[in-house]
Order: sequence, then C-alpha cells, then structure tokens
Amino acid sequence: MLWKSASVVALMTLVVSCGSEPMSSGGSPSTTAAPTTSGTAATPGSTAPSEPVPAPSAPVPEQLKFTAKTVAGADFSGESLAGKPAVLWFWAPWCPNCQREAPGVAATAKDNGGVTFLGVAALDEVPAMAKFVDRFKLDGFAHVADKEAAVWKRFGVTAQPAYAFVGRDGKVDVVTTQLSEQELRDRVAALAGS
Repeated sequence: MLWKSASVVALMTLVVSCGSEPMSSGGSPSTTAAPTTSGTAATPGSTAPSEPVPAPSAPVPEQLKFTAKTVAGADFSGESLAGKPAVLWFWAPWCPNCQREAPGVAATAKDNGGVTFLGVAALDEVPAMAKFVDRFKLDGFAHVADKEAAVWKRFGVTAQPAYAFVGRDGKVDVVTTQLSEQELRDRVAALAGS
C-alpha cells in the first residue's frame, strides 16, 4: 500500500512539473502550449483546477513560424495565418516587375474570396517600402518589412517577385516567377476552394 501512495505522489509531481511550456527543438518555448496566466495554474498542495491545454486548431507550417514588423510598424506573427488560405507576395520597392504586378495584386487581394494576403517586402529600407505601398494603393492588406530577408529565406525565395500559397491544411506551394493577374486570380480561387 505504501508503494501505491508513493507512486501517486510521484505521478502528481510529474504532472505538475510538466505544466511548464515545453521547449521546441530550437530551444524556445513551443507555440502550441496554452499560455499560463498568473493565479490560475495549479501548484502542489493547492485545490485550484488546472486549465486544459487546447489542441492546435490547424497545422502550422515551419515557414510560418516567424515574427516581423509590418511596414507600418506593427508586430506580425506568421503563425496567425495557420489554418487559413493565404498568399504571401514577395516584393522589393525598386523592382520593375513588382511595380507592374502591384495593381493586379491589389485588385486580386481586394476580391480575395476569403484568402488572406500578406506582402513581404525586402531588399530596401522601410520608407521606400511604405512609399511603394502608398503609390500602388496596397494598403488593403499587411506588408512586413523583411529588411534582412529572413522571411524570404524561410520560403526559399531568392528573387522577386515570388509567391507562397498556403492552404488551410498547412501545405505551402512557393512560386518563384512572376504571375499575371489572371494566373494569380486562378490560384487564389483554387486556394479559396481547398
């Protein structure tokens, strides 16, 4: 009987100590753990119930595990796109092909059919990126200022323009060529229907 009591105590200690955020393979806290709030977590000897950890609602592709600042200066988490159909458009302000594509991208994003758009600007400074967004009336969706091209690298993008199409299921399809407005609309329609 004594060994059963010791086993229960050991099990309870293990359960309580496992309540901290698990570490991901990169050494940072896992993003699927529920956040803890002060005063609500159970501690040894207390009677406060612990909150259940919800299962992730959608798979988060590795490429979406980034944070960045938008051209407007707000924080943006790539994980916020998980579970939604999304299009990431990789562009640079000085790129003539991006300038030609911009009106079509703006129009397609406006008629998006439930698909989220995100611009990923790089290879220049924030003022030039903001001027590009204003010039081509791209303010209908967020644009991150990827000054170090870190998000570009996550998607394997080395030249602009390029696109990443992210399905609800977490599947990512990267297109590293320019698309006509009709080609983009066709891909967005397929993404919305998936």
